[in-house]
Amino acid sequence: MSHSVHPYSHRLGIIRDWKSRWFGLDKDYRLSLKTDLVVREYLVKKLRGMYVSGVEIERSQKSFRVVVKSSRPGMIIGRSGEGAVQLRNDILKLLQKKDIEVKQELKLDIEEVRSPESNAPIVAQMIAEGLEKRLPFRRVIKQTVEKVMANRDVIGVKIKLGGRLGGAEMARREDLKKGRIPLQTFRADIDFAREKAHMSYGDIGIKVWIYKGDIFDKDKK
Repeated sequence: MSHSVHPYSHRLGIIRDWKSRWFGLDKDYRLSLKTDLVVREYLVKKLRGMYVSGVEIERSQKSFRVVVKSSRPGMIIGRSGEGAVQLRNDILKLLQKKDIEVKQELKLDIEEVRSPESNAPIVAQMIAEGLEKRLPFRRVIKQTVEKVMANRDVIGVKIKLGGRLGGAEMARREDLKKGRIPLQTFRADIDFAREKAHMSYGDIGIKVWIYKGDIFDKDKK
């Protein structure tokens, strides 16, 4: 009973949708899955620091659409769309290098995240940025919690750090919570993210939970 489950997968099919959506693909499941993983991993690594909240992939028999959600879309798109064209070419080059053939047409869409402070992956990246600038970790998490709770749609937030906090010899955990986080309630809209802050003495793990109220059937419609 006490096993912790990822809040996203826990709610799949209830209030959450899959991050990869395939239509009319009945063969070569392995290749499609590998392609999705390679593309997603590459984009998350390449666009670090540009506050990317997630990469969604949609496939049909004619198109292969990659949707990048970011709170800084202008940085990715670049001047007159040069950045987006370059990124699309980089993805095609990567797939070629890995000997992955994509028969459909590749489309790259960049969407803006309207409320970055209530988006767990972006909040986790903000904390990582603060820690990498060598700011005191307690101040970073306290200020972040205040910033997140200032949003109207946020009911609760919890932030957990683990590792050599403050450069200490021994690793430990530190967490801060404000409001409610009902992890067992399926209809609870909980956004969760993991991130790492790369420090000179090792990585610091960051976990963020943000609770934005309950979603009922009428709201889903």
